[in-house]
Amino acid sequence: MVNTLGAFGALFTATFIFLTGNGLLNTLLSTRMAAEGYSTGTTGMVLSCYFTGLLTGSFVSHRLIQRVGHIRAFTVFAATTTAAALLHGLYLSPWFWGVLRFLCGVTTFGLFMVIESWLNECTESRYRGRVFSIYMTLTYLGIGIGQQLLNVGGVQGQTLFIVAGVIFALCLVPVSATEGVHPSLPETKPYHFLSIFRRSPLGMLGCMAAGMTNSAFYAMTPVVCTGIGLSLRQLSWIMSITVFSGLAAQWAVGTLSDRFDRTVVITVIATAIAAVSGFMFVIGEKSFGGMAVGMGLFGTLMFAVYPVSVARAHDIFGGKDAVAVSAGLLFAYSIGACVSPILASGVMTLLDTPFGLFAFWCLINGTFAVITLYLRKREKVEIVAVEDQVAFAPMKSTSPVVMSLDPRNDPEIDSQRLG
Repeated sequence: MVNTLGAFGALFTATFIFLTGNGLLNTLLSTRMAAEGYSTGTTGMVLSCYFTGLLTGSFVSHRLIQRVGHIRAFTVFAATTTAAALLHGLYLSPWFWGVLRFLCGVTTFGLFMVIESWLNECTESRYRGRVFSIYMTLTYLGIGIGQQLLNVGGVQGQTLFIVAGVIFALCLVPVSATEGVHPSLPETKPYHFLSIFRRSPLGMLGCMAAGMTNSAFYAMTPVVCTGIGLSLRQLSWIMSITVFSGLAAQWAVGTLSDRFDRTVVITVIATAIAAVSGFMFVIGEKSFGGMAVGMGLFGTLMFAVYPVSVARAHDIFGGKDAVAVSAGLLFAYSIGACVSPILASGVMTLLDTPFGLFAFWCLINGTFAVITLYLRKREKVEIVAVEDQVAFAPMKSTSPVVMSLDPRNDPEIDSQRLG
């Protein structure tokens, strides 16, 4: 483990720094708009631009990387993200911020592609599981710790935007100082969205439901916390507790996912999310303690939907199709993520309560659970024997390149062992 950390120290450090800044900026923007009195609908539309940028980045980022190389591309993406972060603090306008959010989405996807293709190129087969696990853990840690930086300065000043800009700039240091190879991007394999859906509807729908749930969490939870009167420190802890709970639960969910039929596991998780969300909506808990407990439980479930859905798709498709299928699954996730803040803000406005976000989560995941039960009952989904299922791997949506690093895609590695 020590040798692995040493070999990829620069990339791991850059990943952690970049995601810490990203975690801070994303929550800061939502909180600032709520504090400035912008409507929930306006906030949702502005913040959805980030996820639209991520989706756009999946089509354009690789061209720059192929043209100028990884280090130069990383510099371009990180410098642009730094400038965008600082510009947020210079002028507050929904239209201006929407453009900046879109730009940040494109550059963020590019940064993921650079880091993940670099890791993929330099990782030996026998270490793939270890590197993959460390990378996924760092993504959660960076985002979770970034929430705590909200307490460094006031939301309505420029301090936190400057802090975010400095953090993004610092992620350039370890990569620029690296004496490493110049990797090539993994081969891009075409995918057919409808073909993937026909063979693995639960995998596709699960990823879309995860996108709708997760993006609404990052975009609208600060609006909820601000709306019910929680302080900035309390808000930051609510966000961190949710993220860290999700990280801690990945291993437990993975164990259950490997021991039981995944169609059942997915149904149980979605039903549990709907139940927790529905309960939080009904009771309208406004205390910090109640919100912390509720969101902690919500986090343990929310972040499990995407990796279990991806694993379910892997159960159906062979290893040779894994990268192409994963690109399709990420596309489904991105579609859900793009529309989610707008839909969630619409539900919150319609119900005239910040807790409308919980009603949105209840509706999305309850519907997904019902569809899963219906498809299973009508035998519209293929049931894979537990012993034939691939191994679960903790995951967070980043870019399709990470699936080239996923040890489940390496035929030389026992699919039931990840590290």
